[in-house]
Amino acid sequence: MDTATQKIGTGEFKFKRVSGGTLLIACGALAKEVIQIIEINKLENIDVQCLPAQLHHRPNLIPAALEKLLKKHHENYKKIYVVYGDCGTAGGINKILQKYNVERISGAHCFSFFDGNDNFSNNEDDIASFFLTDFLCKHFDKFVWQELGLDKEESMVELVFGNYKKVVYLAQTENDELKSKALEISKKLGLEFEYRYRGYSDLGVFIENIQ
Repeated sequence: MDTATQKIGTGEFKFKRVSGGTLLIACGALAKEVIQIIEINKLENIDVQCLPAQLHHRPNLIPAALEKLLKKHHENYKKIYVVYGDCGTAGGINKILQKYNVERISGAHCFSFFDGNDNFSNNEDDIASFFLTDFLCKHFDKFVWQELGLDKEESMVELVFGNYKKVVYLAQTENDELKSKALEISKKLGLEFEYRYRGYSDLGVFIENIQ
């Protein structure tokens, strides 16, 4: 039996790979939350495989990356689930999952299922909101600011974020340091700030209900 170990803070959780078990394929930006949910619920029958979070900068590459993993693993597990929204693939992810009869979490993107899909779909005020999660808040400078070249051309901030009205921080953890960072980001972008502690929300429900 193979064992892969993931460390969460000062704790440790072991994924025990059992032939015919369950595989969860997730976005790398959700890796920490996915593993924490598995750890909390002691879901030892679940293996986790994450794709690089950087794929979100080129969403057209996500479906092919998913299919590569599905081809590799679909005969090794009884069930496979995917933790991705549509994520800007214009239905591309769904087309791949249909080929392999694989279920994914509901929602257009992680902001939707972290806010709660029902909340997100019924809140018209969020149309002009720029969302942060714990991951995006922690890695904003590298994953957003530098990736968009704003560290070299700050004059582009208005061009990139000019149509937004506020920053909404959908927090998975109650962390004062991250909350302060999110507020700093909103000021940096010249936007209003809103804080919503959501925990794992629909992501937690989805993983907890995996059979």
